[in-house]
Amino acid sequence: MAEESSNGKNGNKVRVLEKVRAGIKEDVQALKTDIPAKAKEQIEGLKDPTKTQVYTSIFRHKHDDTPRNRALGVLSNVFLHLHPAKINRDAVRYSYTWGMGGITFYLFFVLTFTGVLLMFYYHPTKVQAFRDVLYLEHDVPFGKILRNMHRWAAHLMVIAVWLHMFRVFLTGSYKKPREFNWNIGVLLLVFTLLLSFTGYLLPDDQLGFWAVTVGTNMARATPLLGHEGPFGHQLGMTPYNDVRFGLLGGSIVDANALLRAYIWHCIGIPIVASVLMIVHFWRVRKDGGISGPAPVMLEAEADKPRRGPRADGE
Repeated sequence: MAEESSNGKNGNKVRVLEKVRAGIKEDVQALKTDIPAKAKEQIEGLKDPTKTQVYTSIFRHKHDDTPRNRALGVLSNVFLHLHPAKINRDAVRYSYTWGMGGITFYLFFVLTFTGVLLMFYYHPTKVQAFRDVLYLEHDVPFGKILRNMHRWAAHLMVIAVWLHMFRVFLTGSYKKPREFNWNIGVLLLVFTLLLSFTGYLLPDDQLGFWAVTVGTNMARATPLLGHEGPFGHQLGMTPYNDVRFGLLGGSIVDANALLRAYIWHCIGIPIVASVLMIVHFWRVRKDGGISGPAPVMLEAEADKPRRGPRADGE
């Protein structure tokens, strides 16, 4: 019995060794065939980069001129996603949209471009701020028109945002399934107003000083966060730790307030607004595009036979 068990163990070992040897031979044969094939694939890739793995990982569909591939090219690309594959013909009529969304976005670009140029000549300090504004207006070539472009674009952006939201409300574009995007638009309105408010103080003149003084004094009555607001006293808010103190960096409008207004105006709020705008544009497409009015039939289409289930008056 002992000899039989030992023979069985030896037989198992032999079979395992044979399987290992067979596996090694298969791997060697696979390497002999795979390496030349991969080398040939690499050479072909150098000849035609569109067939490489790197290219196909970036562009995940073919570029055949078909409606499906054109739609895939738009939907799978972040930048082309702003231009949908199909649109509602009646939703893009200027008499319906007023073009206020696009105008607002254009004004934001104007503000960004002119604001960056103004930053080359501006110092956010009590000594230099107002002097820099005078220097811009009187000594810098085209400085006055540059500052006025920035100021008037800011005023027009506030007006355009209000008109855009007014149009959205009148056309019921805030309803299902666009409730979330309406809330994003409300936040963008708030940040647009905050951009204008923080920009008021940057020239450090009498208008900006008293505008920020009045505005931040109103913040003292903020519920929960202001020491004069509801429940502020119960939460331990004082003139030296409430929201007004945080906005100004102190208890008065001084150098700290100017520096904080500069950082919020040039860095903080634009970054947050840019992110919200990206989400806003993305949701417009994901929610079915611009919400259009009831379909309008063109005169050229009136004599054509209708197709579909409603052709018979259903």
